[in-house]
Amino acid sequence: MPAGPVEWCAAAVITLVAGSFAIQIIGVVVDAIFSTWYIGVSAGVCAVLAIIGWSQLKAVAARHRSERLRHLQLTLPQLDAMNPTDFERAVCDLMIRDGIAARHVGQRGDKAADVIGRERGGYVIVVQCKHTTTAAKVGSRVIYEVNGTAAAAHGGDVAVVVTNGSFTRDARQTADDFRIHLLSRDELGRWATGEASLQHLLRLTTPLRRWRRLRHTSSRLIRHPAQHHDTLQP
Repeated sequence: MPAGPVEWCAAAVITLVAGSFAIQIIGVVVDAIFSTWYIGVSAGVCAVLAIIGWSQLKAVAARHRSERLRHLQLTLPQLDAMNPTDFERAVCDLMIRDGIAARHVGQRGDKAADVIGRERGGYVIVVQCKHTTTAAKVGSRVIYEVNGTAAAAHGGDVAVVVTNGSFTRDARQTADDFRIHLLSRDELGRWATGEASLQHLLRLTTPLRRWRRLRHTSSRLIRHPAQHHDTLQP
């Protein structure tokens, strides 16, 4: 970055000169393309073919990845040994295995979402992952964060918090109030080993009605197995 007024003035002059040259070059290229009709047509056809080819390659890559993950199975010890980022990517792979078009979005400033996927029934699923190596419990603060961003920031129809640990009693009560799904260690184990799909665990069995957003989800989708862990989070 420029350090003073003189350098800022010099940078502005260089930017103006470079921009002027760039505009002139673009104008020459455009004139050359459209001055002869067949050059313009050829350029347009090439652009369309390039876009189609890129889309096809992307679709093929996604299909191949889905096929590779079709029989993915992970154990709880394997998940426990992962770091938080690998855990997020594993959750993403498990969603893809179950036929959900998922992508990993977790990073700094991710607005309480690590994986976002679209299920075949039309549901947009927003997942927040909480990995622990100390059997920690996820508290209600995380639930409040997810509730505030899942629909508003990510367009989610279903919000899920998944952990290889467990949840406090207050977190479970808050999740029930906000209709947010919780997958603790037991549910995660069933899902990761292939015993149950994510759709089965979340009971996503009916097509989504587009007017029904996260906070209006049917109560049949929010029942959580009773847990006997109610100590405070670390």
